[in-house]
Amino acid sequence: MKNDLLKGEEIKLGIKKKLGMGVASAALGIALIGGGTFAYFSDTVTTQNTFAAGTLDLSVNPEAVINIDNIKPGDTMTREFILENNGSLKIANINLVTNYTVNDAANDNVEDFGKHIRVNFLWNWDKESEPIFETTLYELQNMDPDVVKRDLWDPLWAQKGGIEPGQSNELWVQFEFIDNGEEQNAYQGDSLSLEWIFNATQGEGENL
Repeated sequence: MKNDLLKGEEIKLGIKKKLGMGVASAALGIALIGGGTFAYFSDTVTTQNTFAAGTLDLSVNPEAVINIDNIKPGDTMTREFILENNGSLKIANINLVTNYTVNDAANDNVEDFGKHIRVNFLWNWDKESEPIFETTLYELQNMDPDVVKRDLWDPLWAQKGGIEPGQSNELWVQFEFIDNGEEQNAYQGDSLSLEWIFNATQGEGENL
C-alpha cells in the first residue's frame, strides 16, 4: 500500500515536471516568434518639407497722385499713376477707400467742397480711354468699397485679370472743379486734402 502511494507521488511529480517544461518551451517559442520579426530586411527614408507663405506688396507710383494750387471752377486736371505688384502672389482685387478733409478759409461754405470736385477714372489702353467710372469726391468717400470695386476695378480685371507678380497697371484719373453755373465764391481760398487707400487682396485658394 505504501509502495503504491510512493509510485503515485512520483507519477504526479513527473507529470508536473513535464507540464512545467512544456509551458517553458511554449514561452520560449513565443519569444522566438516575436523576436523573429526583426530578422526581415527594412529600410527608412526621411523627407524634409517646408511651407512658405507668399507676399502681397502693392505700391503706387507716384505716391502723391495730385498736388495743385489755384484751381477754379471749370478746370480739369488729368494725372497718371501706376499700380505695381512687387510681391510674389497675384493681386486679384483692390479696394479703394477715400478720405478727405476740407479747409474752409472763410468759414462760409454752404456745401461740402468735395461735392464740387468730380473724379473721372480712365484706364489707359493704348492712350485711348473713356471714363469707366465717374463720381464726386463726396460720393466716393461715402461709397461702399465693394461698390467702388464693382464699378472701378472690375472693368479692368475683365481685361487684365488682376495684377501678376512683377507686373503693373496704368490708371489715368481726371479731376474736375465743377462749374455748376452758379455763384461759387464761397470756395475761394479753400483747400481739400485727399487720402486714397488702396487695399490689395489675393484671389481664392488653389489646389497646388
